[in-house]
Amino acid sequence: MRQSEMLLPTLRENPADAEIKSHQLLVRAGYIRQVASGVYSFLPIGRRVLRKVEEIVREEMEKAGAHEMLMAALQPSELWKETGRWNTFGPELMRMHDRHEREFALGATHEEVITSIIRDTVNSYKKLPLTVFQIQNKFRDEKRPRFGLLRGREFLMKDAYSFHDSFESLDGTYQKMFDAYSNIFRRCGLNFRAVIADSGAMGGKDTHEFMVLSDVGEDTIAYSDTSRYAANIEMAPVVTTYEQSAEAPKEMKKESTPGQRTMKEVADYLGHSLDKGLKAIMFKVDDQFVMVVTRGDHEVNDVKLKNLYDASFLDLASEEETKSLMGTGFGSLGPVNVPEGVEVIADLAVEKMVNASCGANEEGCHYVNVTPGTDFEVSQYADLRFIQEGDPSPDGEGTIKFARGIEVGHVFKLGEFYAEKMNASFLDDQGKAKTMIMGCYGIGVSRTLASIVEQYHDEKGITWPGTVTPFHVHLLVLNPKKEEQLNLGEDLYQKLQAAGIEVLIDDRKERPGVKFTDSDLVGIPLRVTVGKRAGEGIVELKERSTGEQSEVESASVIGQIKKYLS
Repeated sequence: MRQSEMLLPTLRENPADAEIKSHQLLVRAGYIRQVASGVYSFLPIGRRVLRKVEEIVREEMEKAGAHEMLMAALQPSELWKETGRWNTFGPELMRMHDRHEREFALGATHEEVITSIIRDTVNSYKKLPLTVFQIQNKFRDEKRPRFGLLRGREFLMKDAYSFHDSFESLDGTYQKMFDAYSNIFRRCGLNFRAVIADSGAMGGKDTHEFMVLSDVGEDTIAYSDTSRYAANIEMAPVVTTYEQSAEAPKEMKKESTPGQRTMKEVADYLGHSLDKGLKAIMFKVDDQFVMVVTRGDHEVNDVKLKNLYDASFLDLASEEETKSLMGTGFGSLGPVNVPEGVEVIADLAVEKMVNASCGANEEGCHYVNVTPGTDFEVSQYADLRFIQEGDPSPDGEGTIKFARGIEVGHVFKLGEFYAEKMNASFLDDQGKAKTMIMGCYGIGVSRTLASIVEQYHDEKGITWPGTVTPFHVHLLVLNPKKEEQLNLGEDLYQKLQAAGIEVLIDDRKERPGVKFTDSDLVGIPLRVTVGKRAGEGIVELKERSTGEQSEVESASVIGQIKKYLS
């Protein structure tokens, strides 16, 4: 393709709202342009990269036995109401009414749609297992769109769904999808980890996330320093064995703590370490108020709490709700003398504590010498805290370390969650009706593109890996006004195309410095420069990622390019 005829606008400065490299570089290099907050258009060169990622996804999905289809993006509310998710999915679901006041949503995900299709078309075990997938734009009304393509309100996603007559069949497809995802992200050149994860609003139980390692990732990965164990921090169980305190319990008494609200402030004021304090936080779990108590140096893991209650809804109680129930706000909340209607549960570490401090449910006051079981009752103890660096690895090998990750893929075993609610059944070999068993497998295609840029860039621009680069070769004709340069450039351009090598020729009437800067910014793996030695049949060949360059005869340059690409 000719750069002089292509929509490829480059910028010298970073956009004011671009915080991370992928956002900065994709805009500056002419790959994307913002339409609205969290909404982007892909310009021609960006679409080429997106298509390369799509093709890798498509090839691996088909190898794994999935068949491509395309579902409607506009979905009637009736389908979502069948599963109850119309009310529980949250404000991220983009809802609307048509001219007849019927409710619709733009597809954030397609479990309901595909389940309705399968229940109406598949009724026998002989047609199972069945796996379908699509690559389609999705819509979610993110509260705070940020990081360019990494957290948008419209994004390209591959979602696949499998249907089965047994959990053993689901296990087999789940492993195929897991392996396919590993192949996809390897082919994209990514450094990633598959981690144990939470299924969230999707339902189901067993699930893994595929995380691209990156400092800008919004998720924290907990991994063992000696084994292959890795989990999203939300899902990593704590296996620390807590020792019972050897202290003799003392009499509880109230202390004035004026102006001390945080755990650290209270601990310093009372003269003890952070782990001698009790932290109490009020949650709303479905229709119930629950006070969760942890050690002062630990943080409540709300995912563990939600899973403990198998809850549909969980949120922090507001300070107004807390004051109404307890007579005090957050800074002085504690588990002593909790009124009826509020359940008190605690992390396992709390059970072994003696002579701790906690809020006295009175503004500016705390209790000291508080001992669980003596001074307050706990309905149940459970693993309710986030794992910390240095904790034992849950698999028994090594200790936990943290890394940041960008979620690019997620595989779920949904089980009967959707099929049961939507009456998707089949007849088994005995003629009996049974509920279908489902799996769900998603990849953020546009998010994967941005993740590649996060791992492949330098101070000059993007450094695309060869599998997803928009072109293999960037051919620069430094001065098209000079006949020998123009003729050699055109000759190489035709020969590269004939050899099946994707080439972008910069035939613009621009200064050489502009062309070199734009070439580095755009990030095509190989650059061939036709310059002052064109009359001798000599060109410059440069590798973008390493900066290595050499002068070569034009007659041999295509052979060298083929060798590099192979």
